[in-house]
Amino acid sequence: MQTATELRTAIRNSGLRATAARVAVYNCLVEAGGPLTHGEVCDQLAGSGFDRATVYRNLADLTEAQLVKRTDLGDHLWRFELVRENASTHEAEDPHAHFVCTECGTVECLPEEAVTVQSVKGAPQSLKKRKVEIQVRGTCND
Repeated sequence: MQTATELRTAIRNSGLRATAARVAVYNCLVEAGGPLTHGEVCDQLAGSGFDRATVYRNLADLTEAQLVKRTDLGDHLWRFELVRENASTHEAEDPHAHFVCTECGTVECLPEEAVTVQSVKGAPQSLKKRKVEIQVRGTCND
């Protein structure tokens, strides 16, 4: 859990102004611990007084600043999540697996140990460069 001061510092260190809306959106993603759609972020910030356009603009700004990454998991919904600390500092490449429930549609980040991908002879170069998206589909525990 990060304090408001730590959130503002991270935003400023990325070159953005730490506005109230931007801190709220970033904090929402920090607390989520996994990918959220624009609509889910709006729902969580419903009582904060920020309109949908403001939330979306701030998600886009955080993505451009590489604090957040945007992913489409095949259902035509952009999901936003924090860039993990071990990701490269000059690009938001962070190949970790997501579990997508085929029944309810929830998406969760899987622990790094859950799925291992290795580059082997004949495999695309993107595996070696770790520029891949990994999805595991099935039904969740709920």
